[in-house]
Amino acid sequence: MATGWAGDGAVQDQIDATVKDAIERARSQLRSGPGLTHCEECDAPIPEARRRAVPGVRLCVACQAMHDDDDAHSGYNRRGSKDSQLR
Repeated sequence: MATGWAGDGAVQDQIDATVKDAIERARSQLRSGPGLTHCEECDAPIPEARRRAVPGVRLCVACQAMHDDDDAHSGYNRRGSKDSQLR
């Protein structure tokens, strides 16, 4: 892949930055502390196993899946050059 004036490791640096940003975004959304016994959106019971597996859980699986679909991001590397984002 042609990188123009970029250095030898620039492509890998872009990939590493994208992965690092995604990890930071995911970690910033993690909750902690005791979870709820019932979903805060639909009031369905949250099983004990889910409360143990997901600290700070507030949503049932169905509501969490809908929430995750709403939070999908574009997937573009905003640190990359604008030319790399052209389709």
